[in-house]
Amino acid sequence: MPSPGRGRIAASKRRVPVSQPGMADPHQFFDDTSSAPSRGYGAQPSSGGLGYPSPSSPPEAAFLADPMSNMAMAYGSSLAAHGKELVDKNIDRFIPVTKLKYYFAVDTVYVGKKLGLLFFPYLHQDWEVQYQQDTPVAPRFDINAPDLYIPAMAFITYILVAGLALGTQDRFSPDLLGLQASSALAWLTLEVVAILLSLYLVTVNTDLTTIDLVAFLGYKYVGMIGGVLMGLLFGKIGYYLVLGWCCVSIFVFMIRTLRLKILAQAAAEGVPVRGARNQLRMYLTMAVAAAQPLLMYWLTFHLVR
Repeated sequence: MPSPGRGRIAASKRRVPVSQPGMADPHQFFDDTSSAPSRGYGAQPSSGGLGYPSPSSPPEAAFLADPMSNMAMAYGSSLAAHGKELVDKNIDRFIPVTKLKYYFAVDTVYVGKKLGLLFFPYLHQDWEVQYQQDTPVAPRFDINAPDLYIPAMAFITYILVAGLALGTQDRFSPDLLGLQASSALAWLTLEVVAILLSLYLVTVNTDLTTIDLVAFLGYKYVGMIGGVLMGLLFGKIGYYLVLGWCCVSIFVFMIRTLRLKILAQAAAEGVPVRGARNQLRMYLTMAVAAAQPLLMYWLTFHLVR
């Protein structure tokens, strides 16, 4: 005869339901969906039903297939090309980029010879600029040709040397260095404008361009650098000696260079040497050459103490 305790145990065992295949575990809170590939995260949505329909072709292809879109793209491309051409023409009119390449066509040999010419112009004899088919040759082939490489590098070096001089005197500040650079640029701009206006008033027909003027007027920074450096090394005596030599050198250099640009053109036009117009051209050449030493002193005397 079975005992009551065993009967209770059997009854309790019979109350536990047996999980059937395909049914969820009664003790599990969520359904296990890992075995259902159609409902996983990696499943692709169907083309029908509640999912988003997959497009039959990309939007770009549909846009390009539209004739109006093609016409709009063609019009936009032509408009952009026309705008680029217009910008290039205006830039070349005000800033002749193609001509600037000529003024930077230099090499190491040319730079060395040109610096020697700036310090010792008395030893140079032939000042004529060489031409090839009515076009001046590149500066690296002709020491008399103007360039922008030396003036640009000399200007930057002058600003650096000025900062060094101010620093050795405990007077350096970014504002003062910026004032030094802006003053030098302002004087250079004023020189170019004054010379162009004078050439117009004197009615000089010359091949001297604005870039040529910037190049010739920028050569004075070389002498200014030498004067300030000698002033830092040997004091005011070294400054005045070197700057004085450089001032005389740049004066001779400008006279011999500009007379070929201004006076030689007058002689080619048949203007009498003693004529009034020719006298004005000579005075203009002398004034431009004499202004260089004055500006060299004005822009450097406060840097040496």
